[in-house]
Amino acid sequence: MGIFSKTCEYAIRAVFFIAHRTAKGGRVGIKEIASGISSPEHFLAKILQDLSRKNIIRSIKGPNGGFYIDDATLKRRLSEVVEAVDGNSLFTGCGLGLDYCSEINPCPLHNEFKGIRARIYEMLQRTTIEAFNEDLNLGITSLKK
Repeated sequence: MGIFSKTCEYAIRAVFFIAHRTAKGGRVGIKEIASGISSPEHFLAKILQDLSRKNIIRSIKGPNGGFYIDDATLKRRLSEVVEAVDGNSLFTGCGLGLDYCSEINPCPLHNEFKGIRARIYEMLQRTTIEAFNEDLNLGITSLKK
């Protein structure tokens, strides 16, 4: 079980994969990305199209096209990827999913979850896309289940 939606999990893994595979230039296709992160191709295509529209990743159409991440995009924070896919509910929502939860009308988990939410946000804010490339290159981390 993860803390992100399934769509967001695939998005983050795809962004890391694309960054890793295009670090030295070039582009990567949807089939290779789907295989590389164990994702359904059709579902992933929709996610990548959305990320491209939101300038999280870059794409070029055509026979020599594909997805890539440029130097400026590598500096983007993971919080931007999460917000592009899931909005900011992970950073502001109730731990129990209740609509009424607030400082004035807290749910039973409110005070504890508020701190956890803040730490997750801080971690995603200080972590850039490029921060994971070296570990992927060295084989220290993996993107496949």
